[in-house]
Order: sequence, then C-alpha cells, then structure tokens
Amino acid sequence: MTSKALQAPKRRSRLNRLNGVDYAIMAFLALFALIILYPFYNSICVSLVSQADYIKTRFMLYPKNITLESYFIVFENGSIFDGMKVTIFITLVGVVYNMLLTVSLAYGFSKQFPGRKFFLSMIVFTMYFSGGLIPFYLLIKDLNLIDNVFSMILPTGVSIMYMTVIRQNFESLPAELEESARMDGANDLTILFKILLPLSVPILVTFALYYGVERWNEWYNGMLFIRSFEKRPLQLVLRGIIQTTGQAMMTSDLQQYNITPFSEGIKMACIVVTATPIILVYPFIQKYFVSGLTVGAVKG
Repeated sequence: MTSKALQAPKRRSRLNRLNGVDYAIMAFLALFALIILYPFYNSICVSLVSQADYIKTRFMLYPKNITLESYFIVFENGSIFDGMKVTIFITLVGVVYNMLLTVSLAYGFSKQFPGRKFFLSMIVFTMYFSGGLIPFYLLIKDLNLIDNVFSMILPTGVSIMYMTVIRQNFESLPAELEESARMDGANDLTILFKILLPLSVPILVTFALYYGVERWNEWYNGMLFIRSFEKRPLQLVLRGIIQTTGQAMMTSDLQQYNITPFSEGIKMACIVVTATPIILVYPFIQKYFVSGLTVGAVKG
C-alpha cells in the first residue's frame, strides 16, 4: 500500500508539468501515427471483405462480414509457396553475403593506407553513376547466372551508404581498444570479430534489417534474369496473381466454391502476405534502431 501511495503523486506531478503545448504535440503525434497506421489497417480490412461490402463502405473502420476468399485465391495457386521458399533463401543468404562484404569493406576503409581517399572516392562514385542496364545484363549472362537464383543475390553486394555509416562507426570507437589488442598479439580478423563487432551490435542489426527488407522485396533482378516459374521470388509471384485476376483466375476450384475474384481484395491480401513477416520481425530488434541510426554519425 505504501509503494502505491508513493507512486501516485509522482504520476500526478508528471501530468501537472504538461502544458497546452505538450498536449498539442501529443495530439499531433497521435494523429500522425493514425495517418501512418490506417492504410495498412485498411488493407487488412479490404482483404477480408467481399466486393459487394467494399463497394458499400470503401472507408471502413472494421470488416462487418469477414470472408477469406481473397486469401483463398492467393494461396490457391501453389506457386506462392515456391516463391516464398525462393525469397526466404534470397533473404537469408543475401543478408549474410551483404553484411560480410559491407563490414569487411567498412573496416578496411576505417584504416589509413596509401590511396585510401582515391579508392573511397571511386566507390562513392558508383552511388551516382552505373554502367547501364545493357552492360549489367551482359555481365550476368557472361557469368552464367541467367535463370539462376544467385542472379538475385550476387550483383547487389554492398550498399555504399550503409558501408559509409558503419565505417564512421568503426572510426568513432576508441583507438586504444585496437592498440591494446595488437599488443596482445591479435590480428585484424580477431580485432574485427571479437572487439569491434560486439561493440557495434545496434548498427549491425539495423542495417541487417534494411538489407533483409531489400532482399525480401526483390523482384527487379528476378524479372530480368529468371525464366523458370519455380525460381521466381515471392514479389513476382504475387504480381502475376494480381495481373491474372479476373482472367485466368477462374479455375475449377474457384468455380466449385462459387468464389468470384475481387481484384482490390486480392491486391490487399498480397500486401498483407508480403508485409507480415517483416512486421513480425521488427518488434524484436526495434530497441536497436535509435542507437543504431545515430551511432554512426558521431564522427564524419
């Protein structure tokens, strides 16, 4: 009873310190959060209703008559599971590949060596200019990666922006840590994996998630280089389902269950299927985000 009595005045005193400006800011942030969250909530609602209900109430607060017809159409074609497997493989292998290259490059350029500024400038140059689509396609063809899943992994190895932030993070760490480690006989790999990386977990987790989202949303290289249907990533599979809605979608199974394709509901169901895995992962690593995004800006 005593602890509860002591906590109550503290809570009241905090509320008493808030003025009109604070309440206005809180109201604005709540409205801003609602504007951000409602489109995804609306996507869920639209994916759970029929076309008739959607026409009656386009701006719905909740689905009155829930139906899973749109999800049935999305999952009725078994190709979505093949696409899911390909995308999971691309995401897992691609993130490891990206992080190894990015961290290695960032650590190398955090050191001083002859020609460092020149090579760093040439790398940053690639952020603004590329060789073009035709040379890129010819390169992938010469590497025998046409219709190969690795054509969606190998070409995009390093994000120069991510590498720059991680490099600045390495440079901001105390130099005495590395000096003491070298006195104990540690080499560069030992210093990187046993000293620097454990101290950089927030920023590494942050950019690993960024790479993961990019890999999960992979479709462009798949559209250019993949020919086999079973090797298409999830985004291309969902794109194909949306394009064929109302045309070849009236399969025997749909006719048997008297299901009429609802194009807008299928689009929203595809959005939910695509976004849900990333949304489920995000809460577990959200705590790293604030420190991960700011720690690399300590030293420019």
